[in-house]
Amino acid sequence: MRVSMTGWAHSKFGKMDGVDPEQMIGDVALQAIAHAGLEHSDIDSLHVGHYNGGFLYQDFPSSLLFNAIPALRFIPAVRLENACATGSAALHSALNAVASGRSRYALVLGFEKMSELSTPQIGDVLLKCSYAREEATVAGGFAGLFGNVIAKTYFDRYGDQSDALAMIAAKNHHNGLSNPYAHMRKDFGFEFCRTESEKNPFVAGPLKRTDCSLVSDGAAAIIICRDDDVRNSDNQVRFLATSQVNDYLPMSRRDPIAFEGATRAWQQALADSSLSLGELSFVETHDCFTIAELIEYEAMGLARPGQGARVILDGISARDGRLPVNPSGGLKSKGHPIGATGVSMHVMAAMQLSGQAGDMQLPVADRAGVFNMGGSAVANYVSILERA
Repeated sequence: MRVSMTGWAHSKFGKMDGVDPEQMIGDVALQAIAHAGLEHSDIDSLHVGHYNGGFLYQDFPSSLLFNAIPALRFIPAVRLENACATGSAALHSALNAVASGRSRYALVLGFEKMSELSTPQIGDVLLKCSYAREEATVAGGFAGLFGNVIAKTYFDRYGDQSDALAMIAAKNHHNGLSNPYAHMRKDFGFEFCRTESEKNPFVAGPLKRTDCSLVSDGAAAIIICRDDDVRNSDNQVRFLATSQVNDYLPMSRRDPIAFEGATRAWQQALADSSLSLGELSFVETHDCFTIAELIEYEAMGLARPGQGARVILDGISARDGRLPVNPSGGLKSKGHPIGATGVSMHVMAAMQLSGQAGDMQLPVADRAGVFNMGGSAVANYVSILERA
């Protein structure tokens, strides 16, 4: 049985002062249903991705959307959480509901409102994505895990990667200029990203501010159904394969820079799709920090361990390279509202594959890979998608 995305919507990401979370999720849900050519009453299951962790006092969000769309009342609704891969967890729940026949039209909704808290409070919430027993005291909070542990370990083992990280940051910010949904549409350039300054200080280890994704508010929504039930074929993007691989939560029990779970997820999804990495048109990957994108080049098979820098230095992952990575601007430019991120990445890929990406549109967009990661390569999700 083939399953597809058949409608989607995406809010602007950013610091959304005065925007009520209920309004945010109601808007994208209504837009996604309309985009799919459906009526509200066609939706028969709801799958909500929302990390929260203390960002909002309101928890238990599975039925929150009913306030905006009363026609959804009484359908099964569930909330999913898997750290920064929360959105993909919700998507997999919907895929399973449709593939099993329990749902005909499933609505996936991912959202987060992070800016209600102060910066120190946000750091405390994000640190809950780590193994608290061992990692809660790491200097720099969750950014410290990627800077003081992952990036430092990578630099110690393979040498200084500052040029490569600055190029990744500059690439993604340049790509984000074309994304109307992005939190930060500003082209900083390599020199700014490479140089420590008052506006670009070191945050943790070798990571500067331009190496870190943004604290954002936002929402995204997707409609999932079987191929036979697609109403508007112009909006159809098919899942060729999906995979989920979870690893140990404590970093002490694994090589922190091997990203073994991510590697296995990519290998499994590519094998199930009967495709090679070279047959993909582009990839949307989880660049919560630039060091993450660098190591993910290795995990997806673009480079051997320790050689990820060659991918960006040789232009392979550039917009006009052999395999464009994050043509949307990625989390670095687009923003990273935790519960929305995995859904957002799939929406960005669907826009490209359906030819609806506007100024972001790549010349060739036939097949795509999406990699969404929760924690420090703990929850790893890969989707292989194609234009239907």
